[in-house]
Formats: sequence, C-alpha cells, structure tokens
Amino acid sequence: ASVLDCALMLHMEHGGGNNSTFTTRVVTSSGSDTYATMAAAMSSLKGPRHGGANIKVVEMMQNIRENVKDPADEEELSYYLSKILSGDAFDHKGLIYGMGHAIYAVSDPRERIFRKFVERLSEDKGRQEDLRLYEAIEKLAPQVIAARRHIYKGVSPNVDFYSGFVYDMLEIPVELFTPMFAIARITGWSAHRLEELVGNGKIIRPAYESVMEGRKIP
Repeated sequence: ASVLDCALMLHMEHGGGNNSTFTTRVVTSSGSDTYATMAAAMSSLKGPRHGGANIKVVEMMQNIRENVKDPADEEELSYYLSKILSGDAFDHKGLIYGMGHAIYAVSDPRERIFRKFVERLSEDKGRQEDLRLYEAIEKLAPQVIAARRHIYKGVSPNVDFYSGFVYDMLEIPVELFTPMFAIARITGWSAHRLEELVGNGKIIRPAYESVMEGRKIP
C-alpha cells in the first residue's frame, strides 16, 4: 500500500508544461466544460510518449529478454540498445523508453524516490534478476544515446522507467497502468483548470512557425 501511495503522489502533479496539463489549460481557456476538459487531458495522457510510456518500457524489457541471449553481457546488451535506438529493433520508433526528459538532464527527482521502493519490492517479490536488467539499461542506455545522437548534456531515467515495473510487481494489469496515472493526475489537472478559470479569461492560442523548407507556389 505504501508503494502504491508513493506512486500516486509522484504522478499527481508535475507543472503546467507537460502535455496533458497544457491540454487541460488550453481546453479550459476555450470555455469548455469540465467533462470535455478532462476527456481531452486523458486523450493526451493515453499517448505512448506521455502516460503510456511505462507500458512501452515493460514491453521493451520483454522484447530485450527475448532477443538478448545474455542480458548480463554489457556488450551484447549495448548492441541491442543501439538497434532499438536506430529503429531496427523493438517497435522501430527509435526510442529507448523511460530514458531522458525534456526538462531534467541530471536526474528526474521522481525516479530517484521511486528507485528506493523498487529495490525493496523486487527483493520481496523475488524479481532481483529483472531489477538487474533495469539497472544495466539504466547504466548503458545513456552511453548509447550519447554516442549515437551526440547528446552530452546528460540522459537519465525518468519516472516511467521504473513505474511499470513497480505496477507489474504489484500485479496490476498492464491495461490499468495509464488509468492509474490518470487517477493520480486528475488532481493536478483540476488544480490547473481552477487556476485557469479564475485567471484572466483569455483563450490560449500558441503561435507556431514552420522551419521546414517549402516549395514556393507562384
């Protein structure tokens, strides 16, 4: 129960810039009602690059177990991570899920808190071997990403890296991973909606500028 409480608290709120909370503010600013606003936020959260990311981490780990003969072999594991990153393995998206964050470069503070519970829970559930795979990827993935994409500002695990593993150890069905996130985050969405409602009342209209080269049509 304490692990689940921790998970819900860590997912409750994370500023107004994340995709689903920004969606909440944008839809609220249009004058839409609470039901439509929450539905829009949940639609955003469903995406595999946002609320569905921990599901992709669990699926990626299973794929690695199936394709890497010896996960303890760092050279073999690094090679397969490189294939994932280049889009030649797993879901061919070129992403190592659970690694990196748009804001955090050194570390995601939520992941560091979660990490303490992961060690204890994996021992209680007899999942130390699985934890060793996660730890190996936590070590090797930043090196692989830095070498291939020339990113040297720092890449570290985010909260999604371990959260799916925790839910799996708690025997929560994978279909409920994103709804669990939504149950927690609806508190934050509601707070941001209220703040938007009592604010200046202007509609949010982000400005976009295309940086793609286009063919001039006479």
